[in-house]
Amino acid sequence: MLQAAGVGVGDEVIVPAFGNVEVAEAVVQAGATPVFADIDADTYCIDPSDVAERLGARTAAVVAVHRFGHRADIGRLHDLGSRHGLLVLEQGESEKPYDEVAQRRMHAAYLSSRLNGVRTPAGHDGHTCQQYVVRVPGNGRPDRDAFARVLRGKGVACSVPVKTPVHRLPAFRRDVNLPETERAADETLALPIDGTMSRRELHRVVSACNALGGLLQPAF
Repeated sequence: MLQAAGVGVGDEVIVPAFGNVEVAEAVVQAGATPVFADIDADTYCIDPSDVAERLGARTAAVVAVHRFGHRADIGRLHDLGSRHGLLVLEQGESEKPYDEVAQRRMHAAYLSSRLNGVRTPAGHDGHTCQQYVVRVPGNGRPDRDAFARVLRGKGVACSVPVKTPVHRLPAFRRDVNLPETERAADETLALPIDGTMSRRELHRVVSACNALGGLLQPAF
């Protein structure tokens, strides 16, 4: 798509560093250079304000990736694109059936109303709950990883959604200041929210998390 739009050698494309290494790879395959921008702390999508700070004479495009069911702020990105003559591209997530999305939203509401000791997801209109991602702040310790190990030991399936941001990977290593990206990579944990889960299974997730929250002394 980038090549078809005329993006190539000598161009720069602004992309998020939080996940999706294939986006940066596509930029390189087009002959351009990826420039990493920070994310919004609530949506985990590329932050238009940070994109604006990274615009340069060689910037040709911006790629927004919708994350965990949150949508990137495409309106603001298109405004930037119009002002600076940039191509704005989107990478979406696989669509889920309406009934499953509705069930996931119900499960998310249940978890958010009962979890403590972790930071629950920010609510936004249109959030499709592709993943239910909480934060376990570190306080200088690997709290998120310890938290995840204990949950798994109690039979709660959980996963780290982005283990290593793209700008930390050897092929794309950059000395760039991305504080929200770094924080999200260190703190985020995806809890189970499958539409088929029973209320008993959801309660087990809540019980296991809340039993740990006070011990970890989250920094908020």
